[in-house]
Amino acid sequence: MNKIFSSHVMPFRALIDACWKEKYTAARFTRDLIAGITVGIIAIPLAMALAIGSGVAPQYGLYTAAVAGIVIALTGGSRFSVSGPTAAFVVILYPVSQQFGLAGLLVATLLSGIFLILMGLARFGRLIEYIPVSVTLGFTSGIGITIGTMQIKDFLGLQMAHVPEHYLQKVGALFMA
Repeated sequence: MNKIFSSHVMPFRALIDACWKEKYTAARFTRDLIAGITVGIIAIPLAMALAIGSGVAPQYGLYTAAVAGIVIALTGGSRFSVSGPTAAFVVILYPVSQQFGLAGLLVATLLSGIFLILMGLARFGRLIEYIPVSVTLGFTSGIGITIGTMQIKDFLGLQMAHVPEHYLQKVGALFMA
């Protein structure tokens, strides 16, 4: 057992010592640990809330946050990268999960990931500078209004047998409830 451990793990230990021994100190580890705990305190309930907002069970939000964190850590371009769940896609994911279930949500997630990878390889990120700030602000405001509208029913404790799929119909049904 010790021989297996020495032959497989020790080369990694030598690599870590060679690359990080001088640069990564106990003080830096402590700061990274505090930062990780802080991000976790925010990301865990946020991931659960976004899963519920997307129409699936909260544990799927935890799975997604964990897997995404690992993938981003392994593929990220900067050691200062901060990532986490975002509410922008709840507006899109909720109707998908309601109409197609968890399987449809997984397919939509896989397809969006493939498209994002292809756009990254095509270097489409540089085109963001041509999008006016007003468009970005309008898009973000629209998402905020839509998410807020989606929460009115639960916030006010309204009992609705059927919530319409389209936004204007949903607003009308909320006023009638």
